[in-house]
Parts: sequence; structure tokens; C-alpha cells
Amino acid sequence: MTMAQPGAVVAAAAGVLVLLLYSSIHKVDEGHLAVYYRGGALLTSPSGPGYHIMLPFITTFKSVQTTLQTDEVKNVPCGTSGGVMIYIDRIEVVNMLAPYAVYDVVKNYTADYDKTLIFNKIHHELNQFCSAHTLQEVYIELFDQIDENLKLALQKELNVMAPGLTIQAVRVTKPKIPEAIRRNFELMEAEKTKLLVVAQKQKVVEKEAETERKKALIEAEKVAEVAKIHYRQKLMEKEAEKRISEIEDAVLLARERTKADAEYYTAQKMADSNKLKLTPAYLELKKYQAIAANSKLYFGNRIPSMFWDSCTFKHVAVRTMPEASLLSKEDPALSGESHLKKPESTG
Repeated sequence: MTMAQPGAVVAAAAGVLVLLLYSSIHKVDEGHLAVYYRGGALLTSPSGPGYHIMLPFITTFKSVQTTLQTDEVKNVPCGTSGGVMIYIDRIEVVNMLAPYAVYDVVKNYTADYDKTLIFNKIHHELNQFCSAHTLQEVYIELFDQIDENLKLALQKELNVMAPGLTIQAVRVTKPKIPEAIRRNFELMEAEKTKLLVVAQKQKVVEKEAETERKKALIEAEKVAEVAKIHYRQKLMEKEAEKRISEIEDAVLLARERTKADAEYYTAQKMADSNKLKLTPAYLELKKYQAIAANSKLYFGNRIPSMFWDSCTFKHVAVRTMPEASLLSKEDPALSGESHLKKPESTG
């Protein structure tokens, strides 16, 4: 018995030592900080991830998450301005506490700070929003703004009450409303859907008409462009013909002017030549040449003029032949004489 008692004491001491070590060694996960309480007082030095030792039974710790976390608030009642009570099944708040703010937030709001700063605030801000709007606005018209309004309102409060705690996002599910009202909303949505279908059909018809109009406009523009091209082509052809005609007219005018200048020069030279030729001696020469060119000359009182033109001479000869026959009848001796008679001198 005496030998067994020391062994029991050693075993008991070893058990107590193991229990103390188990109670003093603790693990902190990644993304968390451990805050310590000794005798109920919060110690100022949090610990990071890993294994740490603390005084067993005297010091306790709590793990505080410093990464993104999602808090869910369920079955939140909300009374509208019209007195209808609705319930929002679930609200999710994504938030993150900065490591530097862990001590201050835990000191002011305990390690379960999210209940005070998030859960209670969600109830308050949501009721503020619902009480200022009608059921139509909360359920349909402004429902897409609820999450953003809650986020802004929460962050505004947290910037004052708990700096370092940020709200990343707020997600709100569709509210639960009374069945009778829900059926009315469903009927209203069905009618709106029909109206949207009709509106879409009208838009399709308008788009088709717009497409046809654009087609017609494109065709008309194409025809107009082709006509314009043809018009320009014809205009260019006419302008080319006009230029060719102008060139031909200019060539003809130059040719006629040259010809006229040549004729004028020739006539002028002939006139100048004639001026030089028409001297008294030249005229006298021409007179005697003309007289010499006539075969017969007639002189006498009964012949008023002298003719040397052949046609005129024949005419005069015809007129003088009867007179010659009469003379031959009166004086046969004169029939053989020459027709040329020299006039007697009167002096």
C-alpha cells in the first residue's frame, strides 16, 4: 500500500498537469483575432492566428472574425404607411471588421457586436423605410432601392458608432404580404404583362414600318444618286459638245477671217495696182485698143452713137440694111461703095 500511494499521487499530478495544459493552450484560426478576458476584464492585446497559451481557469478568450462575414436577419416585420403589416423573410448583411478596430468594438459592444450594431439597426432602419411608403411602393415600385437604402443608413451609423466596421452589401428577399393583397398584385402584374405584350407588339410593328420606310428611303436615295450621276454624265457630254462646237466655230472663224483678210488684201492690192495703172496715157491706150478691136465703124448724122460691142453691132447692122437697100434702089452706083463714109468737112 505504501508503494501504491506515491504512484497514485504521481498519476494525479500528471492528470492535473495535462488538464492545465489543455486548458491553457488554444488555437486561433486564420482570419480571426482572439480577445482575452481575465477576471471579466478585457485585455488590451489580441492574438493572431496560431497556437497560444493563457492562464487556465483565470483567462478566457473569444475569437472575432476579421474577414468578410454574412449576418442573416430573419422574419423582420414591417408596417407600411397604409397600415398593412408585411414580413421580410431574410435580410443578409455582408460586413467586415478591420483588425485595428477589434479591441474598441469588442470593448464597446462585446464580442457579439453584430447583434447590437447590425441586427437591431436592420429592424430600426427597415421600419423607418416602410412607415414612410405605401405597400405598392415597398412591394413593387421601390423594392429595388431597399437594400441600397439599408446599406447607406447602416454605414452612416457605423461610421459614428463603430469606425472600422464596414458594410459591403445588403440583400433583401421579397416581402410576404397578405394572400388577398398578393392575388390582387398578381392580377395587376398579369394585366401589366398583357399591356407590355401589346406595347411590344406595337414596337415591333413600328420597327417594321420604320424598316420599310428606311428601305424605301434607301431605294429613293439610290435612284436619286443614279439620276444625279446620269444628269452629270449628260451635262459633261453637253459641255464637251459645247467646247467642241466652240473650238470648231473658232477654227471656222479664224479660217474665214484669214480668207477675208486674204481677199481684202488681194482687192486692196488690185485697187492699188489699178490706181497706178489708170493714168491718162494708159486710158488713151485702152481707148485706141478698143477702137482697133472693132471691125466696122459707122459715121454720120443718122447714127447717134458708135458701137463696138458685137451684139449691139449686129442689132445696128440689121437696122441699117433696109436703108442700104433703099439707097441702092435710088442710086445703083452707090451699091458697090464701102459702108465706111468719111463725114464731109463743114468748115
